[in-house]
This record gives sequence, structure tokens and C-alpha cells, in this order.
Amino acid sequence: MLIIFIKTVIIALLVFFVIRLMGKRQIGEMQPFEFVITLILAEVACLPMNDPYIPLHFGIIPIVTLAFLDIALSFVGRKHNGFRKIMDGNSIIVIDRRGLVYENLKKMNMNVDDVIVSARSAGYPDVSGVEYAIVEPNGKFSVIEKPKDPTKPTTAYYPIALVVDGKPRKENIDLCGITEAQMNKIVLGGGLKKTKDVLYMDIRQDGTVYVSPKYKPCYTDKVNIIGGKNW
Repeated sequence: MLIIFIKTVIIALLVFFVIRLMGKRQIGEMQPFEFVITLILAEVACLPMNDPYIPLHFGIIPIVTLAFLDIALSFVGRKHNGFRKIMDGNSIIVIDRRGLVYENLKKMNMNVDDVIVSARSAGYPDVSGVEYAIVEPNGKFSVIEKPKDPTKPTTAYYPIALVVDGKPRKENIDLCGITEAQMNKIVLGGGLKKTKDVLYMDIRQDGTVYVSPKYKPCYTDKVNIIGGKNW
């Protein structure tokens, strides 16, 4: 009994330390790979705790290995957009200003009922009041509602990420119709030397650009969008 107690304390403390080191969030906020890692982590932690004949290192080695794997893949994901896209996926718009986006519903293997139920769960029983609905990589359903007062000249915008962790998102740049020259002007206008100095940059449908540099205060700029698709 004493051996089981000691092994349980050691494994529990190790799992707690590893979870903190990995920076885990709530289950509903995890990316798919993070969720899988957490499930496996719980399983391997139980083995040496339940069986006194299983050596302690049979649990410690897999736990440390999983932690290293998660941290290593997160590091690679910060450096390479393509790898991050494969591991985490993208946010997918299922409702835009034109209504339900049929092509994106097919990509997500969702039907209309799924969207309606998700919208209701998010507090929007009437989808006609939804400007944008987005399925996030962690499975959450985000909603941007339409302006409630039609007399006010306000519009709901859906920001599109142009740069994340210093890496341009080419597919979003093409979608928005912003040119490389415009992006360079925005970067230089904020006192930055290159795109790698930008931690995050996004653009809205009215041409407003938000920039958050790595080592300087954030700022906004305005550009003329000369030829984007419907977004």
C-alpha cells in the first residue's frame, strides 16, 4: 500500500508539472492534438498507480515524452504556418453576409441543423441576425451579430489575419485583395523593419488594418482594398 501511495503522489505531481509546462487550457479550448495528448497522458499516468508491480519509470518516461512532443510540435507550428494548419486546422466561416456558406459546410461535414443548434447554443436563435458564424479549430462556434439598430451607420466586421507570428498568411492576403506593397507600407509606417517584426496583423472589410508588433505598441492603419473576393 505504501508503494502505491508513493507512486501515486509522484505521478500526480509529475502530471501536474507537465500540464503546467505544456500550458494546457480548458478541454473546450484545446486544439485536436492537445486533446489527444491529454487523453493519452491520463491513461499512461494510471498504469503505475494502479499496479504496484509496474515500475515507476514505466509511467514517468511516457509522460515526459508526451510533454516534449507537445512542446516540440508547438514550437514547429510557430515557425511554419503550413505545419500549424495541418495540426490545428483553420477557422471556417459557415455564415457570412450572404447567408449559410454551403461549400464550407461540406468541408466541415456539417448540416444546416448543426449550424442552427450551434447558433442557438451561442445565444442566437435567429440566424438572420448573424453577420458571421465561425467554427474555430478547437470546435467552438463563434458568432458576430449584425447591428441591431438599422438607423446607425455601423457594420459588423470579421477581421482576417494577414500575419501571425511574423509569418504572412498568403491565402488570406489573396482573399482580401491587399498587395505586398500595401503591407510593406503598413509595416514600415509603424517603424518596423520587416514582416518578421509583426506578431499579429489583420484587416477588416473597410480596409482598417490592426498591427501588433513583437516589441512595440500596437497601431492601426487604413488601406484601399483593390480586388478581393467576397469575405
